Amino acid sequence: MKGLSKGIRKVEIALKWDPSPAGQPPTDLDVVAATYLTDDPQGDPAYVVHFDSRSPDGTIYLNRDSKDGKGFGWDEVLTVELERLDARYARVVVGVVIQQRPGRRTFVSVLNPAVRIREGYTDLAVDDFGGVLGATAATVAEFVRDPSDGWTFHPGLQGYEDDPATFTGIMGRLRRS
Repeated sequence: MKGLSKGIRKVEIALKWDPSPAGQPPTDLDVVAATYLTDDPQGDPAYVVHFDSRSPDGTIYLNRDSKDGKGFGWDEVLTVELERLDARYARVVVGVVIQQRPGRRTFVSVLNPAVRIREGYTDLAVDDFGGVLGATAATVAEFVRDPSDGWTFHPGLQGYEDDPATFTGIMGRLRRS
């Protein structure tokens, strides 16, 4: 029955955090997604989706973007329609970056951050970034296409200490421990 699996079809990645205390600069977290081609799944991303962008085919898009964590519930939401993603893509890696304005910020300085990854009403992963408190960015999920079973989800929080532009270029590379 292995070949009958449809795999994961459509996921939502949601972020939330509390606003900065009064008198402090706003905290801005951003969810980003990078796609990788079948012929180079560990190489450079084919394209990256982040605030003010979407995938060329409309399969990855930001539903909600917050620059300060104010509001109710989930502050930032990204949808990835894996079932519609062209066959030339083998991987999608999702990450979170902290905007580095006005100075260097890490997850330890973000009030009550959380990420939720779900398909429909099923939570695939929930995390509070406690394992990467000294990082300025983190990968939170990887989706890999299996030709016979569709898309599979690989959870895992991995921290980075890079600026947002550098992070989006390297977030999908294999890291050596």
